[in-house]
Amino acid sequence: VQLQASGGGLVQAGGSLRLSCAASGINFRINTGGWYRQAPENERELVAQILRNGTRSYTDSVKGRFTISRDIAKNTVYLQMDNLKPEDTAIYYCNSRGNWPKPHNLWGQGTLVTVSS
Repeated sequence: VQLQASGGGLVQAGGSLRLSCAASGINFRINTGGWYRQAPENERELVAQILRNGTRSYTDSVKGRFTISRDIAKNTVYLQMDNLKPEDTAIYYCNSRGNWPKPHNLWGQGTLVTVSS
């Protein structure tokens, strides 16, 4: 059971990146998939999540710029990040929480996103 995150990198302000989180041993159709981020000296914060019924939510600072989605066939959750700002610089972590196949709150390894001004 694991989550494999990818897609981070260095981009200029105003640019775009897409993060991917591929799951094995769990199912994003049944569990909640989410993206969190942690900047230096800050606490980890929830950026976006998609519930089992497809409902999406975002933290205020990324609304209108980030889009979370999932591909059920690939069991992957994505975070499309557009119009990136320097304050988006952080390590991004994907997460799955739910009850299938058993209760869990699972984290992937972080992927670094750096936005230059």
